[in-house]
Amino acid sequence: MKIMFGTSLPAAVVAMALGGTAVAQDLPDSLVIGTEGAYPAFNYTESDGSVAGFEIDLGNAMCAQLEIECEWVTQDWDGIIPGLQAQRYDAIIASLYITDERREVIGFSDKYYQVPSRFLVPSDSALEISAEGLEGAVVGTQRATSFERYLTDNMPGVELRLYGTMDEAYLDLASGRLDAVMGDVVAIQDGFLGTPDGEGFELRGPEFTGAEWFGYGAGVGVRQEDQHIADAFSDAIQALRENGTYQEISDKWFGLDVYGG
Repeated sequence: MKIMFGTSLPAAVVAMALGGTAVAQDLPDSLVIGTEGAYPAFNYTESDGSVAGFEIDLGNAMCAQLEIECEWVTQDWDGIIPGLQAQRYDAIIASLYITDERREVIGFSDKYYQVPSRFLVPSDSALEISAEGLEGAVVGTQRATSFERYLTDNMPGVELRLYGTMDEAYLDLASGRLDAVMGDVVAIQDGFLGTPDGEGFELRGPEFTGAEWFGYGAGVGVRQEDQHIADAFSDAIQALRENGTYQEISDKWFGLDVYGG
């Protein structure tokens, strides 16, 4: 996989998006979008405080498709849904997976990407990835995620450690304080394995995709009373898939299509 940092959305991509514009009715002229800014290569914060990544480029293309202005703000993951409910921003684009539990409190667009989850371990580790093989192992992941829920429900024998960001979990794995980390394969590949710190580590075990824990893909989150905004983003996602803009953005960041089956 490939990753490019610090590159703004190409003008050609925006032009492609605008070429198929179908403006949704009843949308405001501008929206504030919340993202984590700490989940490369999907979203991360540049040294100047701006945000970049696949989701930023895709979000900008969706806004161009809908002919609305969009402003980005960052929010720590633990507060990403409370910040929406407190009206700090109008929508979330932050690798927030659509789950039945989250649908009870916020609305969602259709998915805009979906990738499986796996375990990250040192290459010389003897760990077998199963409930029995991980018995007694110290496993880290980001709190308030599908990964936490899966580990809690299916691997009660692990010593689970939770982190505010995946980068914090990677640091503890690299320092030997964790035996394994669970996360999504693309974020692990590009956020850790594709960096110098990832040398000597590998993905191991099966891919995990069960909707009961991992949901139905990442979607744009909105307040429940703003479902019409989510529906407009759904239309934009479909248009960008059809006109090739989505594929161009996905190829730029990952060299493959992360939309999922």
